[in-house]
Amino acid sequence: MIVASEFASRSLEEIKELLAGGTLTVYSVARPVTADHAVDRSGKLVAFTFATPAFGTPSEDGSEVASFVADVVNASDVGTPGFARAVTADGKVVADFSAGPGDREIKFSEVSFSANAPVKVVKFKFNPEGGWPERVDYYDAHPRPGYSLPKVR
Repeated sequence: MIVASEFASRSLEEIKELLAGGTLTVYSVARPVTADHAVDRSGKLVAFTFATPAFGTPSEDGSEVASFVADVVNASDVGTPGFARAVTADGKVVADFSAGPGDREIKFSEVSFSANAPVKVVKFKFNPEGGWPERVDYYDAHPRPGYSLPKVR
């Protein structure tokens, strides 16, 4: 989880409370460096609306029990999830979460999404601040014709 600077001093429980009635939007890869940056190069794949309260008691394996208004939502586009952005009910960005297959904070019923196909969140966990599984040199990478990708040392 990478928390927006406005909410960086909040506890995990306070962040969970902020998300009640908010939205969790799942995007394809190429997430911004921080939650304070706009999403500019990622396609919106699906959006879930958090219920009130947004989270129940964590399960035995430590994952959160996220509550949504609708458990299953149809994808709006085709793609593979890369990250999810959570915002409050009034639209303030709270945090970005890693999403997709593998060791991610949010896992779905499908590895990739197809337009109008059902999607369900099957696991939600909070990793410590900055605990993303990706390599830091991939953050905010925007491959463009004629320009090389970041060099790995």
